[in-house]
Amino acid sequence: MSLLIIGGTGTLGRQIAKRALDEGYQVKCLVRNLRRGNFLRDWGAELVYGDLTLPATIPPSLKGVRVVIDASTVRPTDDYNAQKCDWRGKLALLEASKLAGIKSFVFFSFLNAEQNTDVPLLDLKVKFIEKLKQSNINSKVFECSGFFQGLIEQYAIPILDSQTVWLVEKIVPTAYIDTQDAAKVVLNSLAVVERDKTTKTVPLLGPTSWTPEQIIQLCERLSGKKSKISYIPLFVLSSLRTILRSLQFTWNIADRLQFSELLRQNGSILNSTSIFTKDELSTLEQYLQEYFSKILKKLKETNYQQSQKKDISFL
Repeated sequence: MSLLIIGGTGTLGRQIAKRALDEGYQVKCLVRNLRRGNFLRDWGAELVYGDLTLPATIPPSLKGVRVVIDASTVRPTDDYNAQKCDWRGKLALLEASKLAGIKSFVFFSFLNAEQNTDVPLLDLKVKFIEKLKQSNINSKVFECSGFFQGLIEQYAIPILDSQTVWLVEKIVPTAYIDTQDAAKVVLNSLAVVERDKTTKTVPLLGPTSWTPEQIIQLCERLSGKKSKISYIPLFVLSSLRTILRSLQFTWNIADRLQFSELLRQNGSILNSTSIFTKDELSTLEQYLQEYFSKILKKLKETNYQQSQKKDISFL
């Protein structure tokens, strides 16, 4: 089966591409920057140039493709806004997919997006899902809550570097999942997607929900270091978002800040309808244990090498 993966250089997209290649799928990856996608080619994927903000570049990538997996979304640092990528670009992708006779379409949204359409990016996700339902293409929408990989920069690295960990008050527990597990769920769903004649929406969640404070405590225990925590009042985030939203080139950053406000309101659904049980999914404890073990081992080796150099120079 041939797949076209949009967003293959991203956190989730790369894991889906790797898993698909390991399972013997023919994989194409639509990329804006061919050099940035070189690692995908090294894994065995075919790279095709394309950009959702340039609709004319999309149709050639769909030749010979049976399934489209769209794991792309606008980044805070992109020089265009979500309207251009997550709406007009995705509509162009959907229309091109219909003309190309694509059999299945996999899309990713956010948990409880339909309840928070005041966030522009989530509103566009919800509207696109409606278009997907009307397209008559067999499709599945995975609602994401958060990934283990994003917690490294947010919590683990600041704690290791003795930097301040910034939190928003009263964040509800979130069921983070490892992107490798998420990729397994997505790939194992493809056979079901092809049989379904309607758009199915399922949560893509980890086995346990965590608060930021619980994650920090876990990082402290595994790293042996004490954290420095500071809380950001919600009104400060709201004020900053309003300022950033007033400037067109910072719209994407403003939209991301609004997620912090939503995390105070919406809990995660603990029961996923994926084919994997909780026992088959990686835990956050396992993921962080492996991360800190590798990092601390590397630090010890580096410190040892530096001490050896000092001893030699002294002699």
